[in-house]
Amino acid sequence: MDANSPEAITSLRQLSAGEQACTRCPLYRDATQAVPGQGPSRATFMLVGEQPGDKEDLAGKPFVGPAGRVLDQALHDAGIARDEAYVTNAVKHFKHEMRGKRRLHKRPNAYEIERCKIWLDAERKLIAPAAIIALGVTAAHSLTGKTVTIGKMRGQPLRLADGTQLFVTVHPSSLLRIEDEADKRY
Repeated sequence: MDANSPEAITSLRQLSAGEQACTRCPLYRDATQAVPGQGPSRATFMLVGEQPGDKEDLAGKPFVGPAGRVLDQALHDAGIARDEAYVTNAVKHFKHEMRGKRRLHKRPNAYEIERCKIWLDAERKLIAPAAIIALGVTAAHSLTGKTVTIGKMRGQPLRLADGTQLFVTVHPSSLLRIEDEADKRY
């Protein structure tokens, strides 16, 4: 068994090393690095986003860009300290396209989500959260194995096969694209 295979991983440090060495899909070629999850090793809940963005790819940490600021505010408003949650992404490498000198986000496809699922599954096994909050359809797809719509799933708790409670909501980046302030609060 390979030391970087998910079955052999017993710590978050080993998990990060495995993710950094991952070549299971082509996304590693254009990303700066894999972006591992961050938070306590026994967090009560886990937040799962889609993939790292440009800022996250450069920093090597999840949710440090504009969507991260929205997430931090939402957690603050809910009375939750970010360092109490484990924050990660369904896909560990930044998928983008170049537009001039800018790297613009490009949604991961089903193949890329599936190839990265072993890392998310390993994180879930190590952290063993009581609840997971899927931020957006990519995270929900990775966790459920199904194509979902936020409108149908939002606010409806699900139980995953291992008993973990799953909640699905919008990704913080989607709120950045809404211009009407009243709609943002919905």
